[in-house]
Amino acid sequence: MNKKELISIIRTEILLAKSIPERKGYIAGLEEAINIIEGFSNEPQKPVVPQFVADWYEEHKESFDLELWDIIYEHGRNNTTAMSTWIDFTDDALITLVNMHQFGYEIEKQKRYTVKIVAVNQYLVRNTDENFLGFLQSRLKSKFTREELEEAGFGEVFNSPLFEVEEVEE
Repeated sequence: MNKKELISIIRTEILLAKSIPERKGYIAGLEEAINIIEGFSNEPQKPVVPQFVADWYEEHKESFDLELWDIIYEHGRNNTTAMSTWIDFTDDALITLVNMHQFGYEIEKQKRYTVKIVAVNQYLVRNTDENFLGFLQSRLKSKFTREELEEAGFGEVFNSPLFEVEEVEE
């Protein structure tokens, strides 16, 4: 049954119910159901995935069928890559990958943080042009994902009273 057929059935029910004055609430509910159904899009929804999944897909999309087979095969061989872990802990991970290939995808927004050393009022700053990552007394406040902080060796800032970690808008 498609959307139009469902709406047609409900409209028929509304016409039948109008003959009984006590069914005003029932009719109002059916009309609201039609409004809700009409609000649904027939377009498939793009899956929302973490950045590393999008990166994997972009790297392998030209030979997607073969690469999907390879990741399934390697997954069964105690593979410990990020993709293998994601497949383990994500419901319908393989369906998500196929949907990415069919319909496109969106990248999951990751929380971002600023990090400050409380005692000296200095912020963690990253300058990729100069290959610098360090603390500066400045108005500059670089934004980091938790993953970026952990990879840079600053994972403990979340658990230390010496640092103030603030979640910030993208």
